[in-house]
Amino acid sequence: MRGLKAKRVLITGGASGIGAATAARFLDEGSVVCVLDRDAEARRKILHELPDLAGALDADVSNLKQVQAAFAEAIRLMGRVDVLVNNAGISIRHNFLDITPEEWDKVMAVNLTGVFYVAQTAARHMMERGDGVILQTASTNGVMGYPFYADYNATKAGVIELTKSMALELAPKVRVCAVAPGYVMTPMQRAEYTDEMLEEVNRKIPLRRHAQPEEIAALFAFLASDDAQNITGHVYTCDGGETAGGLASR
Repeated sequence: MRGLKAKRVLITGGASGIGAATAARFLDEGSVVCVLDRDAEARRKILHELPDLAGALDADVSNLKQVQAAFAEAIRLMGRVDVLVNNAGISIRHNFLDITPEEWDKVMAVNLTGVFYVAQTAARHMMERGDGVILQTASTNGVMGYPFYADYNATKAGVIELTKSMALELAPKVRVCAVAPGYVMTPMQRAEYTDEMLEEVNRKIPLRRHAQPEEIAALFAFLASDDAQNITGHVYTCDGGETAGGLASR
């Protein structure tokens, strides 16, 4: 991709799954990359797997003070942040009637409030510098109804509207987009589904498979690149065609 060489990139939730694949892709493009993740074991693992990382930072995105401290450390390590991939998120599979207030608050805190904290911290830095790109991980869950994930779905819908509003306010200096993956074969996804459930899901996807994390990473790389300089304020879906049709198509 044009323009990614030497870009300074910060990726939240960057030590596993889509985040780790995205870190690897930006490194391949010649970028300088820091990941942020609250999982200490995952941070140790990613530093071993990607030794060229500029750093692996510890922070809970739902804690504003931790976010601000980690962002300051990213600037210390890299000099600046040109691209934010705002990717950290969690999900808890439950029937709607079984979601507890504590679980609701936890998912909201990480997936929506945390995205806001990181985005606002990065945006202030980028607006002061005069340019930057903020990319956020939404989901097809934010535009379609899916059972068993009411709290998760609500947060991803919020990320989509936050993205559009940020794009309007931060233009023309900072571009803001979201990527909405469908089913992706991440460790989080694999842990929640049996083999039978995975096969059932694959049958309803036109391409008959989950996406690989590297395929989502490629979309992030494009949107951050100079090839996407006229793109802001939109959500880009990567779902194997799953949401292209309604009930009649299945």
